[in-house]
Amino acid sequence: MGHVLVLNASYEPLNITTWRRAVVMVLKGKAEGLEHDPVRRIREDTLLPTVIRLRHFVRVPYKPLPLTRRNLFHRDGHRCQYCGASAQQLSVDHVVPRSRGGLDTWENVTTACLPCNVRKGNRTPREAAMPLLRPPHRPLGSFSFEASRQISAGLHGEWAKYVIGA
Repeated sequence: MGHVLVLNASYEPLNITTWRRAVVMVLKGKAEGLEHDPVRRIREDTLLPTVIRLRHFVRVPYKPLPLTRRNLFHRDGHRCQYCGASAQQLSVDHVVPRSRGGLDTWENVTTACLPCNVRKGNRTPREAAMPLLRPPHRPLGSFSFEASRQISAGLHGEWAKYVIGA
């Protein structure tokens, strides 16, 4: 039936859970439904929630978002950060090349189309005279990132007002 966005008592995205778990939390009084699916119902008198908010604040330890190709491409909008093209064949480019001590970190990797990556080669963007459209950065928390990915995929538009940067 779908996923449900779980918000902390402060309206901060915490998790994405199953509709079953969300319904149990609402029925037990641990959460309240903020957005509902107008078509799907649990019972005749109850709509299926798509966004719930916990009634009590939960402190969650910081968990960094893993640096993967999928996450990197999503962060950069599936566009080359040098020419802006949304090519089918995108690659990962190191701003400071690995041969020069560049690391595999969010702040040093970006998305590039194959022609731009080859043209840049083993140089920095300044040396290659290829400025970046957006400097690489570490994305926000992992749950906000995943929620924004689902929003941009057109799955849960009602989540947009609860997720920063969506």
